[in-house]
Amino acid sequence: MALSGTPPYAYPYHHGSSRGMTPKIQYRGAKSQATISFDDLPQNTFTAEHSIPQTEDVGPAYPTVVQQARNNMRKFDKCVLLTRVGGFYELYFEHAEKYGPLLNIKVAQKKTAAGSVPMAGFPFYQLDRFLKILVQDLNEFVAISEEFANDASGTVKSGGLLFDRRVTRTITPGTLIDEKFMDPYENNFLLALCPPGPGDLPHYSEIEKVPAELTKGSIPRPLMSTSIGLAWLDLSTGVFSTQKSTIGSLASAAARIGPREIVLVDDLEDAVKQSILGILEQHRHLVTYHSVPTQALSMSSWTPMLETEVPAELQSTFTNEEVAAGSLLLAYVKDRLQGLGIKLQPPIRRQEKETMSIDKNSMRALEILATSKGGMAGGKGSLLHTVRRTVTKSGTRLLRDWIASPSMSLQVINSRLDVVTLFLEDRALREDIIGLLRRSYDSQRLVQKFSLGRGDADDLISLLRTIEATNGIASLLKAHYNFSEVGSTMSSLDREHRQSLQHLSCRLWLEEPKALAARIADAIDEDGLLESHRIEETENANIVSMAQGVLQKEGSSDDQAAMSRLSRSKVKQKTSTDHEVEEEDAWVLRRSASPMLEGLHESLDGVRQNKASLMSRLREDLDAPSLTLRYTPGLGHYCHVKGPKDITSSLKKYGAARDVKTTKSTRAFHQSEWTSLGSKIDQAKLRIKVEEQRVFQLLREQVVVNLVKLRQNAVVLDELDIGCSFATLAEEQGLVRPVLNSSLDLKIVGGRHPTVKLGLEEQGRAFVSNDCSIGENERIWLITGPNMAGKSTFLRQNALICVLAQVGSFVPAEHAEIGLVDQIFTRVGSADDLFRDQSTFMVEMMETAAILNQATAQSFVIMDEIGRGTTPEDGIAVGFACLHHLYYKNRCRTLFATHFHALADMTKGLEHLACYCTDVAERPGGSFSFEHRLRKGVNRSSHALKVARLAGMKLWEPTLPNG
Repeated sequence: MALSGTPPYAYPYHHGSSRGMTPKIQYRGAKSQATISFDDLPQNTFTAEHSIPQTEDVGPAYPTVVQQARNNMRKFDKCVLLTRVGGFYELYFEHAEKYGPLLNIKVAQKKTAAGSVPMAGFPFYQLDRFLKILVQDLNEFVAISEEFANDASGTVKSGGLLFDRRVTRTITPGTLIDEKFMDPYENNFLLALCPPGPGDLPHYSEIEKVPAELTKGSIPRPLMSTSIGLAWLDLSTGVFSTQKSTIGSLASAAARIGPREIVLVDDLEDAVKQSILGILEQHRHLVTYHSVPTQALSMSSWTPMLETEVPAELQSTFTNEEVAAGSLLLAYVKDRLQGLGIKLQPPIRRQEKETMSIDKNSMRALEILATSKGGMAGGKGSLLHTVRRTVTKSGTRLLRDWIASPSMSLQVINSRLDVVTLFLEDRALREDIIGLLRRSYDSQRLVQKFSLGRGDADDLISLLRTIEATNGIASLLKAHYNFSEVGSTMSSLDREHRQSLQHLSCRLWLEEPKALAARIADAIDEDGLLESHRIEETENANIVSMAQGVLQKEGSSDDQAAMSRLSRSKVKQKTSTDHEVEEEDAWVLRRSASPMLEGLHESLDGVRQNKASLMSRLREDLDAPSLTLRYTPGLGHYCHVKGPKDITSSLKKYGAARDVKTTKSTRAFHQSEWTSLGSKIDQAKLRIKVEEQRVFQLLREQVVVNLVKLRQNAVVLDELDIGCSFATLAEEQGLVRPVLNSSLDLKIVGGRHPTVKLGLEEQGRAFVSNDCSIGENERIWLITGPNMAGKSTFLRQNALICVLAQVGSFVPAEHAEIGLVDQIFTRVGSADDLFRDQSTFMVEMMETAAILNQATAQSFVIMDEIGRGTTPEDGIAVGFACLHHLYYKNRCRTLFATHFHALADMTKGLEHLACYCTDVAERPGGSFSFEHRLRKGVNRSSHALKVARLAGMKLWEPTLPNG
C-alpha cells in the first residue's frame, strides 16, 4: 500500500525492541509500474557453507524457495528481506505488498499448491538503486539472502533444489560499507552511547523534585551532568572514535558527529531513556536498540575487529563508559555483518579540551555545516560550502570534521597555517599537487573494501593510481623543500613554514606501497578488464531482455512503459548477430602474473592450435569452407556448416557424427574429436580462472598487509588537499593569516562575513567590513542600532572568523589576532518547539540558561535580542541579568546586541563593558540608507517603521483632532 505525506527521514524511527512510529512516505514523481520475470531464471554458482536450519512450518506447504524466504523473514523479522533468485532479487508475502508500491515495482501473485503468494522483484544489478530507497529514504533495515549451491545431500533434503538461500548481511543506515549510493563527501557514522550503571545515576528522588511542567521535553537538571560514553565509526573507511561526554552535551556531540544511526543499549533506565530519546528525537535521529554481551565489556574483545591491537598503556586511558559504548557499537556491527570479517582502525580517543566546542544551537545559527533553513549538509550558504576548495572526496570529509571540531592546540593550528602559507606563496607547487590529487581515488574507502574481502580488479587499479599520485606528490615535496639544499640565508620563520610541510611529507610511507603498486601493474591487464566489463554489460542486457520479454507476453501497456530508458538502451545493445559464435575470453590478469598462469595459458594456446588444425582438416575432408567449431550451453560442442550443400556422404567416414540441429541453410552436428578437444579447452579455461582467483586473492592480501600504511598515506593526502584548498581560498578572497595565542583577547581589523560577502558580491553589492576588539579591557560590547543595519551579521562574522582561524585557515579580515576560544555560544534567531510544549520565549530562555551555566572565561558568546517576546520591563530585566552574569561570573568575551536601549544606561558602571552602535543616514525628501559601520556610542532609534515600509507595509497615520 502506498503512503503519502512527509518524507520518512523527518521523523525519528526506532528499530530493535521497539519499532516506534511508522514513518510517512512521500511519493516522488508520477505513479508507474514495472514487472519482473519470475520463472526459469539462471542460477548462481556459490559453494554452500551450510544450510539454514529448518524451522517448524506453521503455515501451508509452500514451494521450497518460498518457504526459505518465509523462514528468513521470521528469523530477521525487523528487516525487509530481499531473496536472490537467479538474476533477480525478490520480495514475498507482506513485504511484497508493502514495499512493492514504494519501490515502484509491480506486485504479482505466484500460484502455489498452498495458494497465491504476493511477490515482486527487480534485476540483481539494480540492487544499489533499491537499497537507497529502502535504507536511506525509508530508514528500513534490509536483509540480503544470497544463493549457495547445495551439495548432493542438500539437494535431496531440499526436494531437488540446487540452491540454498542464506542471509549474508543485514544493512542499516549506519552500517553501509561500499554501496554506490553512499554520499562520497560525507562520512556515514554509526554512533553508540552508553550511560553509567544504575548505581552511578542520580537518585530518582532528586529527579522527581523538578516539576513535571518544567521538565516536559527537557532534561532534568540532576541528569544534565551524568556521564555517558560515545563511540562512533564509519564502516566505509574504518575510522573509529570514542569520547566521554554528558547527557547535557549529547545534542551538541550528535550535531558535530552527524550520525546516520544511533545505537542504544536495550535496558536503559526509564529516566535516562526518556531524556536521551527526547534529545535525539528533536533532531530526527534514527534510534536502534541492542544488547551488550557481558563478556564483551573489555577492550581486549575489540582486537579481532581492529587492524592493530590497542596498546595496554593506552587502554587504561579509556573510561568505563567509553569501553561500554565501544563494545555496544562493535557487537551491533558484528551482528549486522553476519560474520563478515572487518578491520577497523584503532579507536581514537577524543577529548573535549582538544577541540573547540560548538553547541548544536551555534552550529545551526552560524550555518557552519548546513543552512539554518534546513538545507542539505555542505549546501550553498553554509560555511563548509563557502570555504571548500578540496578536490578529493576524502579531503572534503576531513574538512567537514575539522570545521565541526576546530583545534585548541596552537602547535596543530600553526602547523596547518604554515602549510597554507607555503602553498599560497608557491602557486606552481600547489597546482602540481592539486593535479596529482585529482588523479587519486578515495583510498580510505578502497582500502576498507579490501579489509572486508570485497575489493575487485577496478579497485586495485584505483589503488594503483592513488599510490602513483602519492609517489608523485612525495617527489614534488622533496624537490622543492630539500633541507640539504636550503641555504643559511633563510629566515627562521620561513624555516618553520618549511618544517611543517616537511613533517607532513615524512609521514608518507612509500617503499611498501610502491612495491604493491608494481605488483598490481604487473598483474592486472587493463584491456582485459575493459573487455570483461563489456561482457558483463552484455549479460545484464540479457537479463533486461528476459524481463522485457515477460512484460510483452504477460504485462499491461503500463508495465511495458515502465521500462527505464537505461534498460531499453541495454536491450538495444544486445547484438542481433548469431551469438552461438565462440568469443575470446577476457582475462583480467596478465599471463605473466604467475609462472603457473603463464604455463596454463601456453597449454590453452596449444589446445586452440589443435582446434584450428581440426577445423581446417574438417573443412577439407567435408569440402565445407564455412564449417566452424562452436559451443553453446544447450548444445555443447558441435560443428556448424552454412549453405545448402549436402555433406551427408562426406560425413560417413565420421561414424560418430550425430546431427543436433538442421535448417534449410545450416546444419549442426556433434563430432567426437571436437567434443573431446572442446572439453580440454573448457578444462584449461577453468584452471586459468582458478589460478587467476588465487593470484587475485594474493593481491588482496598484499593490500591488507599494507592496510596501515595506505590509510596513513590517505590521511596525509587529505591534509595536503585541505592545505591547497585553504591557499586557493585565501588567494581568491584576499584572506590573511591569523595570529593565535593563549590570551583572552580578540582583535579583528576589517572583518568580513565569509558567506554574506559572497552573497552580496553575486548581487553586485559591496560588503562593509568592521573592526572588533574585545578582551581584557572591553570584555563585552553592547551593540544598539536600527533593524537591518547589520548587527546580527557582525555578531556572526566574528564567531566564524574564530572558527576558521582554529581550523587552520586564513580569515576574511585585514588583520586578526585571536586568543584561543574553547567554546562558542550563540543565542540568535527565534524558534519554538510546540511538540514539547515549548514556546519561542521558553526556547530562548533555555538556550540562554545553557550559555550562562557553561561559558568560561575563554569562551566567546554572541547574544542577539535577549528578552524579546515579553513585556519591555521583563525583557530589560532578563537582558540586564544576562549582562550582569556574563560580566561578573562568566567573564567571557561577549557581543550583546539589543533594542532595549535602557540597558546602556543600566550598565554604565561596568568598567569592562563598551557600547557600540550602527546608524541610519537620512536625507532630504525622506530617503534613507543603512550605515553598516559600527561606531562607539548608543543609538536609541530602531527605525522599525522605516523597515516596515521597506517590507511593503502601508502604515496608517491618524489625523489628530484640533486642540
